[in-house]
Amino acid sequence: MKICRYDDDRMGVVRGDMVHDVTEAQAEIRKSAPYAMKGDAVVAALPQWRERIERMADKAAGKPIASVKLLPPVARPTKLTCAPTNYQAHIEEMAKAAAQPGTQIVKSQSSKILEAGMFLKANSALVGPSEGIPLRFPDRRNDHEVELVMVIGKAGSDIPQAKALDYVAGYCLGLDMTVRGREDRSFRKSVDGYAVLGPWMVTADEISDPDAVPISLTVNGEVRQNSNTSQLIYNCRRLIEFASEFYTLYPGDLVYTGTPDGVSPVKPGDVIICRSAPALGELTIRVRAHDIGSVRDEPRVHAPA
Repeated sequence: MKICRYDDDRMGVVRGDMVHDVTEAQAEIRKSAPYAMKGDAVVAALPQWRERIERMADKAAGKPIASVKLLPPVARPTKLTCAPTNYQAHIEEMAKAAAQPGTQIVKSQSSKILEAGMFLKANSALVGPSEGIPLRFPDRRNDHEVELVMVIGKAGSDIPQAKALDYVAGYCLGLDMTVRGREDRSFRKSVDGYAVLGPWMVTADEISDPDAVPISLTVNGEVRQNSNTSQLIYNCRRLIEFASEFYTLYPGDLVYTGTPDGVSPVKPGDVIICRSAPALGELTIRVRAHDIGSVRDEPRVHAPA
């Protein structure tokens, strides 16, 4: 099953190129969820609600997916946990880039995942395909990083690899957008709009092996990244084990699995398309200028790259 959120926080089931409205289920689930619960109530309830959601979709008239504004398929993760440098080819390209004079990439950004650990992106960075990526620092290098993203389905801590995939509700495509520089990694990667998720969540039963999923990315039609999760250093099971050694994972939490080589800068006006056919579909998002507005009157000051 493919589940999306769209327009004004509506929920739909995607079948082919049509979306079938099941917002009533979302409303009922949220209404019955305790305010103090940790995690996303809809994701947590999917095992119990799936059959009812399917029946609702059967009865709902389809609407062309191209006519709706896609939001992140998960509304309320408690955290976005991410794997840095989890493809060997990406480690090598970052090490080469860091060695170049005048680069905005520092040596620590090419370290291995065991040394660096996981990092967190702010929930406020999360956007869906329709929202665009607001390029906040156009004077600095802003890179695209396509990734497979796991959506956690139930709470767990110290999860062993053998049981790790039992905790996955589904999978999405994601972009871990990055501002290069010397600041802390989580700080630079938590810019508004720098955690893209979509186009929908594919439930775990439709992905037989998350460690054999093709992922690719184009910018304005030019292929920049093209790989497969079979190349992950820490595979999906190990990433869940690793993350849950440090903190409890809750329903709706997102695990960005890392990006392959081919990362490169983007600018306002660029169109990014992430693909994983047929597994996860196609995510299209535009890069746009950040509208500072009238709240900042003084010149922007940031650490030198």
